[in-house]
Amino acid sequence: MRMHNPPHPGRVLLRQWIEPLGISITRTAKHLGVSRKALSELVHEHSGVSPEMAVRLSIAFGTSAELWMNMQSSYDLWHAEQHRTELKVESLVAG
Repeated sequence: MRMHNPPHPGRVLLRQWIEPLGISITRTAKHLGVSRKALSELVHEHSGVSPEMAVRLSIAFGTSAELWMNMQSSYDLWHAEQHRTELKVESLVAG
């Protein structure tokens, strides 16, 4: 199990890119070609990064789409692992 809680990619986007650049959510959304609501939901951790959004972010901020998808995957997996003991799964392999 992973030992730390990875940050939501929306929080990273807000704190590492949007705020330091001094640009608004509205302006950022316009540059990304998405609605203000869609971007607001992402940065406030109400939605995740889709593959399309990962590509948009990579173009806008000079990063890779894989960076954004890996952040989302790490975040999702860590949260899923927190419920591992609640899952009703039986092992199919000896061990």
